[in-house]
Amino acid sequence: MKLRRVAGFRSASIATFARQSLDPACAVVSDGLACFNAVTGAGCDHAIVKTGSGPSAAKAPTFKWVNTALGNIKAAIAGTYRSISPKHVPRYLAEFEYRFNRRYDLAAMIPRLTWASVRTPPMPYRLLKLAEVYA
Repeated sequence: MKLRRVAGFRSASIATFARQSLDPACAVVSDGLACFNAVTGAGCDHAIVKTGSGPSAAKAPTFKWVNTALGNIKAAIAGTYRSISPKHVPRYLAEFEYRFNRRYDLAAMIPRLTWASVRTPPMPYRLLKLAEVYA
C-alpha cells in the first residue's frame, strides 16, 4: 500500500504521484474520475470501473478492499490521535503504511525499528516538529 497526500484531484497532482510512486508496469483501476487518466503518463495501464454513486457503489466488489483499507486507515488514525492536524497527515499516513506493509511479519517489526533507529542520525527538535510540507 502506498499512502501519500496529493494537492488535489487534478491531473497534475495524480501524474506527479504516479511518476514518484508507481511502477510503470502496474495496472491502475479507478472509478472513472478524469484526473486518474494521468497515470498513463507514468506508463501505467489504466482500467476504469464505473460504479455510480451511493451506498451500492461502495459495495462494488472491485473496490471492496479499497473501501476496507480506507475504513481501517480512518479508524486507526482517529483512534490513536486526539486531534488530527492537517499539517501532520503525511506522518499519520506513513505510520499506517509502515504497519500495514509489514503486518504479516510482526516479529520482525521491533528488530527493523531498532536497526533503523541505530542508523538514523540525531535530528534537532526544531526540525523534528516541522510538518512534512517543510521537509
